Amino acid sequence: MIWSLIKITAFILTVTALTYGAAMLYDVDGGATIAVMGIEFTLRTLDMVVALVALVVLVWLGLRLLALLAASYHFLNGDETAISRYFDRNRERKGYEALAEGMMALASGEGHLAMTKAARAEKYLHQPQLTNLLTAQAAEMTGDRRKAEETYKKLLADDRTRFVGVRGIMKQKLAEGDTDLALKLAQKAFALKPKHAETQDVLLQLQADKADWKGARQTLGAKLKSGTLPRDVHKRRDAVLALSEARDILDEGNPIEAREAAIAANRLSPDLIPAAVMAARGYIAQGNARYASRVLVKTWTAQPHPDIATAFAEIVPDETPQARLKRFATLTKATPDHPEAKMLMAELHVAAEDFPAARRDIADLVETDPTARSLALMAAVERGVGADDAVVRGWLTRALTAPRGPQWICDKCQHIHPQWGPVCGNCAAFDTLSWKRPPAGEVSMPAGTEMLPLIVGSQPVPDETLPDDAETVAKDDAK
Repeated sequence: MIWSLIKITAFILTVTALTYGAAMLYDVDGGATIAVMGIEFTLRTLDMVVALVALVVLVWLGLRLLALLAASYHFLNGDETAISRYFDRNRERKGYEALAEGMMALASGEGHLAMTKAARAEKYLHQPQLTNLLTAQAAEMTGDRRKAEETYKKLLADDRTRFVGVRGIMKQKLAEGDTDLALKLAQKAFALKPKHAETQDVLLQLQADKADWKGARQTLGAKLKSGTLPRDVHKRRDAVLALSEARDILDEGNPIEAREAAIAANRLSPDLIPAAVMAARGYIAQGNARYASRVLVKTWTAQPHPDIATAFAEIVPDETPQARLKRFATLTKATPDHPEAKMLMAELHVAAEDFPAARRDIADLVETDPTARSLALMAAVERGVGADDAVVRGWLTRALTAPRGPQWICDKCQHIHPQWGPVCGNCAAFDTLSWKRPPAGEVSMPAGTEMLPLIVGSQPVPDETLPDDAETVAKDDAK
């Protein structure tokens, strides 16, 4: 309505200006005399202006006529589309101008203007493979998801634009949270363009979210073949997927197949701690203690971890504390100065009631790098040597507020996880969990700390349960 009013107003103003100009020219004195073949023509100022405009129009029409004659000449010489191209050239020019303006508007963030230009371009060009894509992207920019999805569906009808349509609808469904349909669309897009890197990544992420480990391994293999994934990264992620597949097989009650899958995962990535632990337990179930020990020692050398020590203890569950100290020396000899190795040896010495040796193991840790676990160990050492309860409570009090130490942390969002998993539970990123210290200020353990159960073979106490001495300290503090 407003646009129509503006056009009417502009028309009235233009006519008024032309009328006023003609009246002014009519009143101007002077003119010109033109002699043609002995005939004189006297022109006033207004006549001269009209004659000039008429001359320009005649020249323009002459040029157009020449172009039409040239097209007719080509048509008569066998070019059947020459005349149609002549009449379509102007429409194409206007159409491509509108298309270019629409693309510029899209790049400038003017979604509504881009949609208007796309509609104009379609009017002149009749090439939906170009204009529909511009319309869909402009609709997405303006937040009109319904219009965008309808336009993307139109692209499905043409083989040249089918992939673009599928990909566009897939992104719409991802934004809406419909991951089931998005997964099907990602599979369709992958079938159309197996080497498209973005589609590979989206499909792999969705398959990992849905625990489709077998399908994810196939997608990962396609990424390797297409050159979008380095070989070393592929081996690591394939091991993660193989381990996840093994866990599912174990949950289904097939321990033999799960055991083989875990061993395969460990071979793909020997430094993957959960795979090494599961593979070692598979060897233990087979009665192959030598292979289980070899796997755990190799992984411990790459990254010492409490779970590795726990699995190493399970190789000989009923040995004496002295025999366990001797056997564990083969595990820790490659990393004697690592904090995890020192705390492990301290636990073993506590179990063997060699408290002076346990103190030597962790004396420097509690001063230079105190953690809840090392301080709790020192409290156990003090209790073992018969120190006063006040001394023991002092160590436990420090343990309650000390850093937890390394944990499973997502490299992408820094979320802390109690256990390793192939997918981050917070940001859903795949293969981003690393065993490292959390950022300053992060706390994962709200209360007391307990030692590893690998020494005595007992189960861990829940995090919420405080040791007796810690409860006493807490009650005293409350008073």
